[in-house]
Amino acid sequence: MITRLILNKLRIKGTMCLPNTVRCAAMTDEYLQSSEKGIRATEPLSAAMLPKAVTAIPSARIDANNDAQAVRHWLNEYTASAQTFRAYRKEAERLLLWLDTQQLTLAEVDRQRLDAFEHFLADPRPAEQWIGPPRPRAHPEWRPFRRPLTAASRRQSLVILQGLLSWLVEAGWVAHNPFRLMRDKRRRLDNRQEGIERYLERPLWDWLWQWLNRPLEKGASSRTSFIWQRRRLIFGFAYLLAPRISEMAVARMGDFICREGCWWWRVVGKGDKLASIPLPPDMLTLLEEWREHLGLTALPEPDETGPVLRGLDGKRSLGDNQLYRLIKASFEEAARDIEAEEGGAGFARILRKATPHWLRHTAITHQAQSGIELRYIAKTARHSRLDTTARYLHAEANEWQRQLAAHQLEK
Repeated sequence: MITRLILNKLRIKGTMCLPNTVRCAAMTDEYLQSSEKGIRATEPLSAAMLPKAVTAIPSARIDANNDAQAVRHWLNEYTASAQTFRAYRKEAERLLLWLDTQQLTLAEVDRQRLDAFEHFLADPRPAEQWIGPPRPRAHPEWRPFRRPLTAASRRQSLVILQGLLSWLVEAGWVAHNPFRLMRDKRRRLDNRQEGIERYLERPLWDWLWQWLNRPLEKGASSRTSFIWQRRRLIFGFAYLLAPRISEMAVARMGDFICREGCWWWRVVGKGDKLASIPLPPDMLTLLEEWREHLGLTALPEPDETGPVLRGLDGKRSLGDNQLYRLIKASFEEAARDIEAEEGGAGFARILRKATPHWLRHTAITHQAQSGIELRYIAKTARHSRLDTTARYLHAEANEWQRQLAAHQLEK
């Protein structure tokens, strides 16, 4: 089985093995200290197999005795964003696990081995030892992959690892960054797409919102009513304000503020950038209904520190992992219901494939389709470049389809 090893200061507790794939390695249980916006104190930094001890490196500018500790220093640069931290941890641990099977260290990664790793990402073998269903990281059946990575996912992985190797060069841990030797680097590491495709088209979103608003059965318990209200708020919040999941999870009541009679959502997003997003009337209505259900006043006060999204006790906040699971579970439940309807099988497949981040894509896409100016959509999405927002514009593609339909074979 694949074991979890934390990328932090090593305090050996024991050893475990991955039969036929990964050799025995030391195990650690150190945890990252919590911070206001960072990783919880109970969450392990990362998992990785240590290929072998690394002798002292005179040029090293970090306090590390092995690759895992060196990568841990890099990961510590991203603890302010739980979502970024987990994404980077996932790619780093995959690399370290693979290096262990090759009995290599980070310093030994060259251009040819980088190609071999890229091929491995596309087809991790043996599959039973690398690929498996979602499991908690401490579970004996945890695996680094859910499936082989698509071309887009491989590019994203390489982009992240290019940053890791570049940082390690500056830290004096490795002598060179093999990514710099890629002749086709621009093509291979360009993770941009022509347009956004992972979103819910309008008919499916309209059905989903109606499904979320189906009245509760008479005599429903207070718990059922709480879950119903919370789910409406979660999906309404995601659709109306286009937040990232991590931003929703940390949102506080006091983040909704009124200035000169207009309501705004104040959010610190990606890159620690502060922004204020106008609150659509429907969002304010959802917030008022949610607060009434919680026994609070209709509108938030500026000094309120209570979380917006709450657990079943009505007080504790939801973590982004828990929020992710709640949304995925809702997609699955909705898929079962729409599958039972005539012609709903196609929609059911889309819902089962959807992730919570699709809601952000859906929100931005539908804003563009509603005719909202690109500059305002970019501000809502908090994109630094307009060409990023332009990927959500599908009107030109639709017109292209319509006009090209007139180009026919002679009858």
